[in-house]
Parts: sequence; C-alpha cells; structure tokens
Amino acid sequence: MAQIPSIFSSSFLLLLLVLASPSINVAQHPTFNLSPSDLQALLQIKTDLTDLPGSDFLSTWDISSSDPCASFAGVFCAPDPDPTSPALLRVSSLTLGTGLADSPGLGGSLSPAIANLTGLAQLVVHPGHISGPIPSQIGNLHRLIFLSMTNNLISGPIPDSLSALPSLHTLDLGHNRIFGPIPPDITQMPSLKVLILASNRISGRVPPIQSQLLHLDLRSNALSGTLPPLPSSLRYLSASDNGMWGPLDSVGSLPDLGFLDLGMNEFSGGLPEGLFVGRVGMVLLLERNNLSGGIPAGGGGVGMLGSTVDLSHNLLSGELPAVLAGAESLYLNNNRFTGAVPVEYVRSVYLGGTKTLYLQHNYLSGFPLPFGSPLPASGALCISYNCMVPPVGATSCPSSAGDQMSRPAGQCSSFNGTNSNG
Repeated sequence: MAQIPSIFSSSFLLLLLVLASPSINVAQHPTFNLSPSDLQALLQIKTDLTDLPGSDFLSTWDISSSDPCASFAGVFCAPDPDPTSPALLRVSSLTLGTGLADSPGLGGSLSPAIANLTGLAQLVVHPGHISGPIPSQIGNLHRLIFLSMTNNLISGPIPDSLSALPSLHTLDLGHNRIFGPIPPDITQMPSLKVLILASNRISGRVPPIQSQLLHLDLRSNALSGTLPPLPSSLRYLSASDNGMWGPLDSVGSLPDLGFLDLGMNEFSGGLPEGLFVGRVGMVLLLERNNLSGGIPAGGGGVGMLGSTVDLSHNLLSGELPAVLAGAESLYLNNNRFTGAVPVEYVRSVYLGGTKTLYLQHNYLSGFPLPFGSPLPASGALCISYNCMVPPVGATSCPSSAGDQMSRPAGQCSSFNGTNSNG
C-alpha cells in the first residue's frame, strides 16, 4: 500500500504547543492556586462520569487534593491571562480517559459544567461509552483550539453553538451516534482546518465550505446530494459510504489533494482529468459508483507513480491509458475496459513497482506477458474473465473473481460490436 499522507501532523504539532507553551510546573510556583470556579467545574464533570470496569482514571480526581493541577489525571493548567487574577491557575487542557488500547475508558455523560472552564484550549474525550448529547455550552469556550470526542456513544445533533468558537483548528466527533444535518455555520469557521465527522448518522447535504480545510472526513454517514465547491487547501477528503450523487468536477482542481475516498456512493459522469496529473503517491478510491467514460490520459509526466488507485465496480470503458502504469496498487476490475493491457502495466508488475493489479471482469483482449518471466512472489495479478485466455501462471485472483478464466466468446463479440456501433 502507498503511504497515506500524514495529514494529522499539523494537529499533533498544535497539540504539543497547547500542552507545552501554556503549562507550568506548579511545584515551582507554590503561590499559584487553581481557580475556585475551575475546581468546582471539574468536580461537577466528575459527578456525571464513571470509570468503566478496568479503568481507574477518575480515582485521581480527589477533592481533598491540595494541588489538582498536579494530581488530577488529564488536567493541565496555565496562569490566568486575566491581569486582575495574577496568582490563579486555569485549566488549559482537559483529557478525559487515557486513550490506551487496554483501557475501557469512561461512561456517563458530558456535563455542561465543561463550559465553565473558560481557559480551555484543548478538550479531548478518549474512546469509551460516554453517551448523551454534546453540551451546547461548549460554544462559550472561546479559547478552544482543539476539540476531539471520538469513539463513544455520544448522540444528538451537532450544536450550532460550536460555530462560535473563533480559534477552533480541529473538530473531531468521529465514531459516535450523532444525527441530523451538518450545521451550515460549522463549515464557515475562520480557523477550522480539520473536520472529522466520520461514522455517525449525519444526514442531509454537505453545506457550502468556506473554511480553508486541510482534512475533511465525512465517511460512513447518511449524507446525500452533490459535492459542494471545495477549498483549494484540501489535502484529505473522504466521504465514502454515503448516498451522494452527481459529478466529481469539484475534486479535479484541488492542487494539494493527496487522499481522496468517495467510494460506495452514487457519483456519476466522467473522471476529472486533474486527478491523474502529477499525483505521485496519491490514494484515490472511487470504487462502487456509477462513473462512466474513459480514464483521462493525464498528459504524460509522472502520472500516478506509487499511488493506490481503486476504480473498480463502475461503468468505465475504453482502452487503458499508460498514466496508471507504476501505481503501487491498481484496482480496475468490474468495468467495461477493452483492448490489450498496455505493456507499461505489465512491465511495472514484473519489475515490482505495481504490487497489485486487478483487471478481472472487463473485456480486455491481450496481456503482453514477458517470455519466461515469472510473476514476482510479492505481486498479485488477476486478469480472469476477460476476452482472452490468461497466460499460464499470470493470474492470482481473489475468490470474488470466480472460477471462469475467460468470458464466453458471445459476450465479447456482442459487446465489441455494440461499442463499435456506438
């Protein structure tokens, strides 16, 4: 597999800045005390949460502690920026749960008292069984930069109030039970760069996007409608496994796009030529749609070298262009491609550049196998059920390809005749 672009690197750097720059060593500043309002908010938050069996995260939140900033797990503090409170500490980062693979996490619900921690720059809720709605009062945390609540049982709509967070860089609500539409003001936020709403029950259309997003993940929801115009800043876009339709015109002109996953929808029309020009190492997943026409030639150059491309289970046709030769993993099966497989594809397989080449269930008529060249042990090549007899030893197919090596001759002649007359 090609390496997926490290889209989150900016978010992790931001996280380090949030933790490193504002926090202090309270032991070196014994005159600093946690704000009474923050302490009260933490205790209210604890009341609404519970450790799941096997977790002891909340056991450190002891009301008798003389220094909650040092002893409460997941709590980081910084001096109050208000000059009228020079000796007070405020909670600048709150992480609920450990996030460790062997930790079951927390249960309960999120208290509206979180909104009383008005110094928060980061709020993270690690995977667990926290349920109930997102408190709308979180929209009052105007210093919030990073908000992540993933892999829980959080339900209800996305609060409109979140769009009032002027400095929010990352909003990650993925893998919950959130329903309803995407509030239109969320995609207008001036500082938002990362928006992750994957694996929820969100419905309706994707609203117009004015935020200069780098990363947008909407996969596995119940979204419908067409793609809106997209910001040129996008590097990662996933909206697979929805019910969206229409053309893909808006994705062809994104210069920095390195990951595109729109599979398992109802998109139709042709493939934008811009997706096949200079996309070295790209991940392009458009399988199981209603896309038609040919694959753009791509204008030469480096093409899709080292990329992962899945165009399977569509209505694509015509001859295969050389632009996809050199892709690391290439899935073109279950389409209507014709003609001989280009020698550039074959060469890339036998030189080890292409690790996976699936061409089964098309109408291809030739595969120029290098004489006496065995398939590399690391390669996976499937060319069964086409209009040819696959060369001996040149097919390594998944079980879904079936047992038939070639199409019936009648299918090939009737299909080619239809195409030539059309």
